[in-house]
Amino acid sequence: MKATILSGLLVCCCVLAKHERKFPSDFLFGAATASYQIEGGWNADGKGENIWDHMTHTRPEVIIDKSNGDEAADTYHNYKRDVEMMRELGLDAYRFSISWSRILPNGLANYINEPGVEFYKRYISEMLKYNITPMVTLYHWDLPQKLQDLGGFANPLFPEWFEDYARIAYEKFGDRVKHWITFNEPREICYEGYGSTTKAPMLNATGVGVYLCAKHLVLAHARAYKTYDNEFRATQNGLCGITISVNWMGPLTDSEEDQFAAEIKRQAEWGLYAEPIFSQWGGFPKELSEIVAKKSKEQGYPRSRMPEFTEEEKQFSRGTADFFGVNHYTANLISANDYKAWNPVPSLYNDADVGVYIPPEWPQSASRWLRQAPNSIYKALTHLHKKYNGPVFYITENGWSTTPDAGLEDEDRIRYYRAALNSVLDALKAGVNLKGYMAWSLMDNFEWMEGYAERFGLYHVDFESVEKTRTPRKSAFIYKEIVRSRTVNPDYEPPNRTMWIEEGH
Repeated sequence: MKATILSGLLVCCCVLAKHERKFPSDFLFGAATASYQIEGGWNADGKGENIWDHMTHTRPEVIIDKSNGDEAADTYHNYKRDVEMMRELGLDAYRFSISWSRILPNGLANYINEPGVEFYKRYISEMLKYNITPMVTLYHWDLPQKLQDLGGFANPLFPEWFEDYARIAYEKFGDRVKHWITFNEPREICYEGYGSTTKAPMLNATGVGVYLCAKHLVLAHARAYKTYDNEFRATQNGLCGITISVNWMGPLTDSEEDQFAAEIKRQAEWGLYAEPIFSQWGGFPKELSEIVAKKSKEQGYPRSRMPEFTEEEKQFSRGTADFFGVNHYTANLISANDYKAWNPVPSLYNDADVGVYIPPEWPQSASRWLRQAPNSIYKALTHLHKKYNGPVFYITENGWSTTPDAGLEDEDRIRYYRAALNSVLDALKAGVNLKGYMAWSLMDNFEWMEGYAERFGLYHVDFESVEKTRTPRKSAFIYKEIVRSRTVNPDYEPPNRTMWIEEGH
């Protein structure tokens, strides 16, 4: 009997301890958005055309509901309401992106659009008024169309164009912005935009464009970082990093073949961009580079489709990040021999040549690619922590999609966030140097090729209303309590919501 009582007390203490695990007091809780997805005002006050403006206007059929971001959530006119939502949630930080073509309409630095600059100054000042830390992404997929007409990321001059743009952003906003992210999700830029047709500009230059884009993007990042380091850090005292999409890629079995297949998949997904910056040796990943060189020769190319970094370029790019931004949503299990899909020849995924398996029991979101995988944040971050010798991390996106008719009672999103944040706590306990977490997304937005058919927002947006009315979902109440208490309490239920909103002001 005594043993039973002691055992019961032990279980109770363990449960309480788990509930009471706390995030550090200086851990930044925030939310994230991207310029094209929320701003609207696509040609307002001198803004230039970007590749998403161009694609959605000339080829509306490629968007599932034939919509566009011309108005979106109209943050261009509603930015004060956005900041009010941040205050309601009690956020420490807010990650958003600058529209390159809003401040440089033609992409080049010869002409600065001052109304665009003033918009971002007002937006940033409104955040700082309420002690909300702005975390600014310089590039979140919306390249000025004029630069795309010149080849975009495939043009070897791209790194210079990006450096010029970054310098202007630092000059205009760096007195108030202390967290800079150069690029959001290089894989999605280079593979989906240049090696496929699933993002603008839909070049579909399979097996070639993705690698050209990757090298020029890394060099552009390095130039922007060096510019900050050499010209602005001493006076502005900020940080500059990059955000890479890191969904966990684990082996399907413990076999050596599946272990190697998982490593090759990781190299194809994020190693192309992380290795040149965070590894000790620099350049593209060794094993994938060897595979591409071998296949290129077999396919009749006079040289590898993957361009090499010179020793000077390797040295220039290594160590060019104060932090590693991680966008994480889900996981896949990787097989060397099974579950392979057809891929064009040549292409990135034909080069990798692995199979992908997703267990059917993992809960499914409204997005076909997004399932809730067990403890995947912990697996991804501990892997990166070990591989790259413990860099500083921020989770710059993590979220869950629902359908437009799902309403405000988003229990599945709440389940996902609680599981994700418990995984974050596990990673912190394991010694990962993680400094913050940005929920995707603050509000519903234009979800790229899915238009408005998928909703990621803590706040519901009524896109049919003139005001683009924002209304908190239940997940917003839950997230607010996590931010306030610095704990993940699975039993917490929000009080009267009207009272909650009033208390947030």
